[in-house]
Amino acid sequence: MSVYDERKDDLERYEFMMGRDRGRLAVTLDCITDALVLVGQHGVYCQSVRQLGKPAMDIQLITKSLTDAKELITSVLDTKTVRDAVKSGS
Repeated sequence: MSVYDERKDDLERYEFMMGRDRGRLAVTLDCITDALVLVGQHGVYCQSVRQLGKPAMDIQLITKSLTDAKELITSVLDTKTVRDAVKSGS
């Protein structure tokens, strides 16, 4: 099933509130956050042998990559918000 079908309600709500581009980026952030939660839950059960109390290395790498992606998307949203405000004269 397509993400556009699965997240139809979220897409409509965010696109209405924020515009198409920012709305889709906001839903993307939600998807990444959902993935981070699942990876975090998995990390509780997959502990590192070398670093007791920490998730396995692959879980750590996945978490870092998802967190980095969220940071990049957030910076695009922030930049787009500033540009849109400047264009509208606010």
